[in-house]
Amino acid sequence: MSLPATLGEAMALARGQIPQSEARLLLCEACGVSAATIIGFPERGLAESAASQFVDWLSRRAQGEPVAYLLGRREFFGRPFRVSPAVLIPRPETELLLELALARIPETAVRVLDLGTGSGAIAISLALERPDVEVHAVDLSDASLEVARGNAAALGASVRWHHGSWFAPLAGERFDLIVSNPPYVASADPHLARGDVRFEPIGALASGPDGLDDIRAIAAAAPRHLKASGHLLFEHGYDQGAGVRAVMEGAGFAEVATHQDLAGLDRVTLGRLHDAALMRI
Repeated sequence: MSLPATLGEAMALARGQIPQSEARLLLCEACGVSAATIIGFPERGLAESAASQFVDWLSRRAQGEPVAYLLGRREFFGRPFRVSPAVLIPRPETELLLELALARIPETAVRVLDLGTGSGAIAISLALERPDVEVHAVDLSDASLEVARGNAAALGASVRWHHGSWFAPLAGERFDLIVSNPPYVASADPHLARGDVRFEPIGALASGPDGLDDIRAIAAAAPRHLKASGHLLFEHGYDQGAGVRAVMEGAGFAEVATHQDLAGLDRVTLGRLHDAALMRI
């Protein structure tokens, strides 16, 4: 394939392969120009290195590789986060989880925990929005924690990182609020073999036959790590609200409720630790 010589030729090459909006984003990055320049000056010439980079990204995107992995970053809550195939790509729907968590953090002397932190988007955003809060984050993957630590350093966030499975590295520690965007896709879900998720880490996506294995494990153990009246919040699938509510109520949580995202789909379920549940521990 010959390399495109101009911005217009590059956009024409992408037509029919990937959406034009994605092609424009990749071309902006490859050439270091704005979208307005691409639209207004299609005759502008392309350096060979920029053309080669664009054609490589175009080919990989046409095969399904996510744009965020190609560029190595994704915006979340108005901030840029570095991403790699070691972590899930932060999604706009997860901002609801963050907003609900922020609304339930007490005013003073609080500790917050993010389980399965991945890129660190939730933990870092919590720390930056509430610098007075002591934020902890856990992940089983060393590679994920490396990405998260890099994001915290780049954004100037103070987070205490822990390596391990869920609460394993936190024996005896309690928090005012626990938040998690755990794996919640059913292991046999055909969507795991389609689209962008084919390139994301399967261990951060799938969780047993109904997708709720990790949510059950976290909910069962959470009362031993929450302070009195502490909150637990989960992101989950659009069809899992009733199931997650049942899990949380069975684990001793009160005021359990499911909140919808901007598309009107069940997305986050939360609850407050019932005092009676704390007494049983």
